[in-house]
Amino acid sequence: MEEKGFYNTIAQTSTAEFKDRGSKFIAYAFPIETADDFKKQLQILKKEHPKAVHHCFAYRIGTDGNNFRSSDDGEPSGTAGKPILGQIDSKDLTNVAVIVVRYWGGTLLGVPGLINAYKMAASMAFQVTPIIQKQVELKYSIEFDYTQMNEVMMVLKQFNCTVIAQEMQLFCMIQTGIPKNRLEEVLYRLKELQNVVTKKLNNS
Repeated sequence: MEEKGFYNTIAQTSTAEFKDRGSKFIAYAFPIETADDFKKQLQILKKEHPKAVHHCFAYRIGTDGNNFRSSDDGEPSGTAGKPILGQIDSKDLTNVAVIVVRYWGGTLLGVPGLINAYKMAASMAFQVTPIIQKQVELKYSIEFDYTQMNEVMMVLKQFNCTVIAQEMQLFCMIQTGIPKNRLEEVLYRLKELQNVVTKKLNNS
């Protein structure tokens, strides 16, 4: 995934329900940028479903393939988190999390039954949300005098950069996501402008 200028993710939160022998598996798929985003969602769902017996999940963040996690949350090892992560990976998605909330139905499903249930619930959640392509972006801050606002904005617009945050006073600061495959051009163009300072932000 590393060399492509784009990655696949989902556009919005979706939910789907799978039932097997009385047990209910409710899958929530949602886009995330950080592990903190994921933790917030998990807390919300735990509050919404206090009577559920398990909150199993998997997520993948970033494009280097190293930032992922999965949890069986008390289910037999490998029966929940791995099948959920498998669905994320089979669709080549990142910056995505899936939490599957299980309500116990009184009948044991066994290992194959559990694997199938968590896999199906995650798969169904992806079927009802659009998969989109986003540019791989590196985050930078740009500092400049307010008189240069138009020139800086023109460069950002021309190369499809995302404005994440901005502070506009006499001295302005913009946090931006620069498409990875246009990075050199953007930095070169910004360098050409007088007194414009660009800094790479650590979390990208």
